[in-house]
Amino acid sequence: MDIRHVLEAKQFRDTAVLERLFREADRLERLSRAGRLPQTMKGRIMASLFYEPSTRTRFSFESAMTRLGGSVIGTEDASRFSSFVKGESLPDTIRVVSRYADLIVIRHPQEGSAAIAAGVSGVPVINAGDGPGQHPTQALLDLYTIRKEKGRLDNLSVAMVGDLLYGRTVRSLTYLMALRPGNRLTFVSPDRLRMSQDIKSWLRDRKVHFEETSSLEEAAPGADIIYMTRIQKERFPSDKEYLKFKGCYVISRKTLKLLRRDAIIMHPLPRVDEISPEVDSDPRAAYFRQAENGLYIRMALLNMILGGKT
Repeated sequence: MDIRHVLEAKQFRDTAVLERLFREADRLERLSRAGRLPQTMKGRIMASLFYEPSTRTRFSFESAMTRLGGSVIGTEDASRFSSFVKGESLPDTIRVVSRYADLIVIRHPQEGSAAIAAGVSGVPVINAGDGPGQHPTQALLDLYTIRKEKGRLDNLSVAMVGDLLYGRTVRSLTYLMALRPGNRLTFVSPDRLRMSQDIKSWLRDRKVHFEETSSLEEAAPGADIIYMTRIQKERFPSDKEYLKFKGCYVISRKTLKLLRRDAIIMHPLPRVDEISPEVDSDPRAAYFRQAENGLYIRMALLNMILGGKT
């Protein structure tokens, strides 16, 4: 399968494509550490079109393109500093930008926006997050991190914790983990923020084991992976509603005592107060290694989409 657009996690159901991507990421990490990265993107331009604030995802994509010799154009806040404020439609913006760049990376608050962009773009489009919908490259780097940390992608117990209703990262990772045999998912959240019914119905149809609880203490001892997420203030209708859930789950030294010695803690970042800084020095804290892995996965995607050659 050739990759043109990257719009949702479910498109990566072909394990051969994933293995090819992960091998390329491994290769690029080795070359990066040796200071010998190939300049496969020389002469190429990536448009970074972010309608929502981002640091890690935007910098990761831009660093990946730059390290491979390419160039970046774009804006950090397209909702304020683009023709969007003049009333231009997203399709028209994409039609124009695709004439300036070889690839577009887009983050947008509207679910389905990346698919709309891909429908009119003359160049490949990568979804860097579309509202509460999908964040496929985050799911890919998460899966890559699990493979590196645990040595396998099957027969794992994964506890997904926090804002599961609005969390696009957990939605995307759930799709990918469900494709592997023997994986068991535990959704840990307040009742108000439970995983949406469409995901749970999809899992039931495929007979993927999952359970729900509101107790992190109950889920932690049996987990190979704790995937922590923040309570997303920007998704709530009011500060009052957000404050009902802020700080409802916190991983601290006390929580570490409940975890297996070979468990890992992941987080898509940014964190607010859901992982105490005292946890950072524990070898099971994988979230900063996870963030670094995003660089290698996104470099690998650029090479696979744009046909980069060494």
